Amino acid sequence: MKKLLLTFALLFTASLTVQAQDAISIPDTLSGWNYSWDVDFNGSQAAYSNWSQGGVNNIAATGNSSFTGMYREGRFSYGARLSTRFGQTRIQDEGVRKTDDRLSLRNRFLYDLGEEDGDFKIFGNINFRTQFAEGFDYGAGPDDTNLLISDFLAPAYINQNAGLAYIPTENFSFEAGLGLQQTIVRNDDLAPLYGLNEGDNFRNEAGLTFAAGYNFRLATNIRVNSTVETFTNLQKAIRSTDVQFSNQFIGRINNYMNVSLRLDFVYDDDFSKELQVAQVLSLGVSFSVI
Repeated sequence: MKKLLLTFALLFTASLTVQAQDAISIPDTLSGWNYSWDVDFNGSQAAYSNWSQGGVNNIAATGNSSFTGMYREGRFSYGARLSTRFGQTRIQDEGVRKTDDRLSLRNRFLYDLGEEDGDFKIFGNINFRTQFAEGFDYGAGPDDTNLLISDFLAPAYINQNAGLAYIPTENFSFEAGLGLQQTIVRNDDLAPLYGLNEGDNFRNEAGLTFAAGYNFRLATNIRVNSTVETFTNLQKAIRSTDVQFSNQFIGRINNYMNVSLRLDFVYDDDFSKELQVAQVLSLGVSFSVI
């Protein structure tokens, strides 16, 4: 319990000193509709022949896409973002393996309290996330076989929450509210991995939600985005709080090329009692379609 509380405290504190790529920040200056569509492609390749230091031939590619629509009229504002990520690598003698996978749709509603463009707002969020393809824990099955641990809609999460948000600037936000979370696992064999009873494919939970986001420019061409989101089931102990802490460091080389470091932490004891960590460093081409 002490370790969990310490971990949560460290993650929450860090989030306030460094908004994830999926977070929606609606400018106070917006009037009417605004759209944007950003696309990134990253790749790498390595080949070795009679190389004394060793190495494995491989080729990897990853694609990211983020389509955003925002609207503001008077005290009311709305934002929606569809984010996708998918990456694979081909490793000599081991075939093709997935390196990145995400499908996320977020909807955000805001209404200013008091004067227009005030710091306090009523918010409502409706979010969905899953992955596109099968995911494996490589070598974890019997006789070192690959163990299937995820697939499309296995799992998938739908979240609805509403409450009070404090947004003093476009760079910082904090919110607290009440929410519902639905877990979908369409594969019966995977259901127990995500806390569902055998034979069940759906679970609904009610709880408390907290979120904080911050972004800032670390240097002329380097921006840091960070968010932390939590969900505490009202029928479970606080130590079972779900925590998602996402960070992205983006360095712009020129108008088309960038380097990014993504570092994500997840705690969800339905899947594992241990902290989940994902780190992705990439260099690639980035451009705006809209």
